[in-house]
Amino acid sequence: MLPPHWILSINTFSFAITSHRPNSTSILVTPLPTTTIHRKPPRSPCFSSPHLPSRPINLSHSPFRFPNSLCSRLSVVRPCSRSFAENCAVCRWDCQLVHNPVRLMRGCVDGRSREDSEEQGCKEDVFDYLESFLKAGFEIEWDEEGDSYFNNCRACERDNGVCGFNFSDPQKQFLCFQSISRRPLLQNHKQKSSNLVVLLSTLFVCACVLLVIASVTLIWRCRAMNSSNKSLDQEEDPTMMFLYRHRSANLLPPVFTFEELESSTNRFDPRRKIGDGGFGSVFLGQFRDGRVVAVKKLHARTTTTTTTKSFCNEILILSSIDHPNLVKLHGYCSDPRGLLLVYDYAPNGSLADHLHGSKGSPCLLQWRQRLEIALQTALAIDYLHFSVKPPVVHRDITSSNIFIDSEMRIKLGDFGLSRLLILSQSESKLSSESSSSCSSSSGFVWTGPQGTPGYLDPEYYRSFRLTEKSDVYSFGVVMFELITGLRAVDHVRREALGDLVVSRIQMGLLRQLVDPVLLVGDDGGKVSMAVDAVAELAFRCVATDKDDRPDAKEVVAELQRIKSRINNTV
Repeated sequence: MLPPHWILSINTFSFAITSHRPNSTSILVTPLPTTTIHRKPPRSPCFSSPHLPSRPINLSHSPFRFPNSLCSRLSVVRPCSRSFAENCAVCRWDCQLVHNPVRLMRGCVDGRSREDSEEQGCKEDVFDYLESFLKAGFEIEWDEEGDSYFNNCRACERDNGVCGFNFSDPQKQFLCFQSISRRPLLQNHKQKSSNLVVLLSTLFVCACVLLVIASVTLIWRCRAMNSSNKSLDQEEDPTMMFLYRHRSANLLPPVFTFEELESSTNRFDPRRKIGDGGFGSVFLGQFRDGRVVAVKKLHARTTTTTTTKSFCNEILILSSIDHPNLVKLHGYCSDPRGLLLVYDYAPNGSLADHLHGSKGSPCLLQWRQRLEIALQTALAIDYLHFSVKPPVVHRDITSSNIFIDSEMRIKLGDFGLSRLLILSQSESKLSSESSSSCSSSSGFVWTGPQGTPGYLDPEYYRSFRLTEKSDVYSFGVVMFELITGLRAVDHVRREALGDLVVSRIQMGLLRQLVDPVLLVGDDGGKVSMAVDAVAELAFRCVATDKDDRPDAKEVVAELQRIKSRINNTV
């Protein structure tokens, strides 16, 4: 630590130098209250503090600059509340500082979006945070290349002079003090030397000085860069680095701390577990502001490659889509203690809960509700296939991944296995050739089959060629579940539900499998006709050849026609 009387003055700002490491070009400084305080008039609504300046800290025209790490640290600070906005007309500087704290350091660039959609990872009191930040001190770097004193002083010392400056001069002009015994010698030397020799000597010295300065600067920058790269390699989370390589930080959802999510779930209390899947367990979470969310904690495995890939995949896809029938990702956490995702909470559970589980009750899902669930799910699939570029194939459309909110609206979730249909050149060529011979064929990507047994497209399983029609097949099985109330795969049956219903339809025996609840009170057979129409549509969706299946737009149009007919006959 340095003595408190070591003061640095830059552009009317005065700083106390609190720390300096030998052989380092950085120093730790803190503003002196006597020079940064600008008190507001009595009863002023503006913020006043002896440690927080009322204007940006400016290091221009000085040999010092703010390091990038300092600017990055301030650029991610944002307020949790917008209550200060009403004082913006009076306290313009305070308002700018609250909404963009990086303005405190003139020359720093804001690296985040102008307005975050969520308020997690924010500061309740930005002023208090900045005041503590300045009190603790911040680092500034000496820019050797821009320091004219440094170059002049070296030349002065080569002539056995002493460096100094005129303190009374406002510009603090550099002065070189030479010894008395040296002056006559220099004068004699100048008198005896020819103008040509002096000129050549001066040019040679200047060239040497510039070469030395350039060499020192280059070496210092290389060392600083190597040191910075090593530090980043050691400290950066590889998962976060992967996400930032594929998506700008301001387009990603907010980042939660592990402690925040641990607290919201009461330390992942087993009594708060509301779901369990192949990749993780889902817990009910409640934040301090009262918001209720679903927190998915991915399972820790010996080999975490698959888990991490699913984690990153879901973040990248959900942060780029927006639809009322798709779950919303509120944020995430990448921590050595676990990978966590934060979603909307669906209090009515999943469709599987209603059809096969604890919520399965005849009074809950009558035919109109089941038809509406099918239509909303089809709308979500249509959005993924036709409105998103490149298209998204969900790859795991099941009744367990269709969630129902408090108003009985559905949310399609669990995008851990989803894929973007980004075609390589060879795949594009194959796809175009296929499209020329089969008008309904779509693009595809080569990938190993993944999904839930009973819902997996058999053609995709055989050929490893993933298309949008693979989702259509899975949705066809879901429609069979809505019609029959049976599970897609059940240990008491030898056949999967898709094969079972298809065989009954081909034999004209569909009525044997229809859920009896649907036909209770069926006046005039209106429900029966609608059930038959949906069964026919599902039959087309699970066709063996993908080119015989309708696309998502056709499915939506047909379900809307069925819904319209049943409404018009009431």
